[in-house]
Amino acid sequence: MASCIARSAVAAALLALAACSSVVGQQPGAYPATIPQEPALPPPESGAVYRPTTSIALFEDNKARRVGDTITVRLAERTQASKSASTDASKESKTDTGSPTLLGGPVTSNGKEILSNSWETDQEFTGQGSSSQSNRLDGNITVTVAEVLPNGNLLVRGEKWLTLNQGEEYVQISGIVRPADIAVDNSIPSYKVADARITYSGNGLVPDANRPGLITRFFMKFWPL
Repeated sequence: MASCIARSAVAAALLALAACSSVVGQQPGAYPATIPQEPALPPPESGAVYRPTTSIALFEDNKARRVGDTITVRLAERTQASKSASTDASKESKTDTGSPTLLGGPVTSNGKEILSNSWETDQEFTGQGSSSQSNRLDGNITVTVAEVLPNGNLLVRGEKWLTLNQGEEYVQISGIVRPADIAVDNSIPSYKVADARITYSGNGLVPDANRPGLITRFFMKFWPL
């Protein structure tokens, strides 16, 4: 009876770990579009020619400048990093102790000094390590202005989700844009977005296949020692 209970407990634990091995992906809506809160317009006076709702800015371009305006971010990210290290250390030690004398002469046995000692120690360490990483991200994503900062800079954020036959892929970005860096076509390269937070990932079969499970990550952390 006790063995059956133990086997059932082990099976339940393995099922729980297997359920936790797949990472729950992020869901849409983390960076929702910002909808501007426009103040209520006063009712037009009877017979007036000018209507605020039909006004046209004759001396403004189409660049984003207000909360809720859209701006296209051209993703052009290139990163490459490499690092190598090499360490060599060695230490040697040698100690000799002469034979002490007793009653004016060395202590011997069968004509050999028996109290003299000599020992040596030798330590050596050699280690090498290297790492290399490169990333590239291209594409376009249109985001909205979430806030206009006191100095005139724009806080932008947005996301793009693509539903594919084997899962979903998404791009999320947030950061601060200087209006002077916005091009005439209302776009800006990603390397000009200050304090940028760019995420490119996905959910589904293919991303999960490239992600180790919980049990694998647990043993990789502690083994090999």
